[in-house]
Amino acid sequence: MKQKPSMDKWLEEAKAHESASKCGMYLTHNGVVRETAKAKVRQGVSDTKPIRAVEFSYYAAKVDAAIAKAYQMEGIYYIKVWLNEGEVPVGGDLMYVLIGGDIRPHVIDCLQALVGEIKNNCVIEKEIEED
Repeated sequence: MKQKPSMDKWLEEAKAHESASKCGMYLTHNGVVRETAKAKVRQGVSDTKPIRAVEFSYYAAKVDAAIAKAYQMEGIYYIKVWLNEGEVPVGGDLMYVLIGGDIRPHVIDCLQALVGEIKNNCVIEKEIEED
């Protein structure tokens, strides 16, 4: 597992960045490991075991491409992404994303699109069930 970043420091950096004068909003996402299996949450499967951890990795080039694509969205001026690696226990951090942009709808749309792209196409997650 990697050392997680400080959101306070990330926001300080973002507000000191050359794009800060264009940003009217910063929005963060913190994805964490939950004990409920993905199959139960997403497909309603009822007979799943609790999860104790997730084996997590990612494709850096795909993440970079997703970020570059997100920068093409209207009103987006700042993006920072951190992804963990290895076995991450329940409650552990998998992902941090920070988006800065001009207005709320643009920033929300970008966060939704970028996190979705990362989760669907850039990461490998293997749930590890409790014994």
